[in-house]
Amino acid sequence: MRPVVVVLAAGLGQRFLGAGHKLHQELDGAPLLAQTLKNAMASGLRVLVVTREDLRPIVDGFVAAHDVLTLPEKDSKGRPSPVGMGHSLAAGVAASGDADGWLVVPGDMPLIQPRTIQAVAQSLHEHPIAYAEYRGQRGHPVGFGPELYSELVGLQGDDGARRLLARFPSQGVAVDDPGVLIDVDTVADLARVRSLRS
Repeated sequence: MRPVVVVLAAGLGQRFLGAGHKLHQELDGAPLLAQTLKNAMASGLRVLVVTREDLRPIVDGFVAAHDVLTLPEKDSKGRPSPVGMGHSLAAGVAASGDADGWLVVPGDMPLIQPRTIQAVAQSLHEHPIAYAEYRGQRGHPVGFGPELYSELVGLQGDDGARRLLARFPSQGVAVDDPGVLIDVDTVADLARVRSLRS
């Protein structure tokens, strides 16, 4: 199996009250999103990024154009397009329907290690859903086998795929990687991630 890593980078980041979008914030001399993409690419799996127009310049430095899905800001009737993790994930899965499964990596989780992504991908050989687990806590990435395609493309809103984990058998993959639990939602989160990298 060769699942696709779907990096979700289309959110508004409204809880981040610093200057600019959280995925533009500097981490190790590069935008935070760039660090997430480096780790995803280093897994050796195909990476598909679901993003917004203003984040596209970061993404283009790492991922081929055909592996970038830029969500429109408005729909065909001029209304704001739907937002949320569920909507972004559904769009990413639909754009890669021939994949052997999907691994979800939020763009604001720059500390997930490539070996962790590989371990969760490997677990999809035996389980319809697998997720990284650090010291008993569920984290990302979360992987979905190809049999869940129809369920994934029907996702909406901000729920992401939580309801699928409740409905289908899932398997935790124990990893020695605290980064699976660390995302950047606030300025304090960013300071914490920077301190862990120094």
